[in-house]
Amino acid sequence: MPDLDRSRNLWPQIADDLRKRLPAGEWAPGERFPGTVALAAHYGVAQATTQKAVVALRSEGWLRLEVGQGNFVSEAQPDH
Repeated sequence: MPDLDRSRNLWPQIADDLRKRLPAGEWAPGERFPGTVALAAHYGVAQATTQKAVVALRSEGWLRLEVGQGNFVSEAQPDH
């Protein structure tokens, strides 16, 4: 479980961590991204917290949502 500063909002910290892990190739473009429940377990936070981080990543272009299927890593990654 990554170290999070519990005195600050958690979802931006999680989004920052994921922004580092995505370009490092932890998940390939087109690959299904872990769900919010799995991410919540990994980070030791509530699912709503990881949902906010995932929504931020989608709005930035890191992820794309396929309704009924989940989130997938975007083929074209944003500049980082």
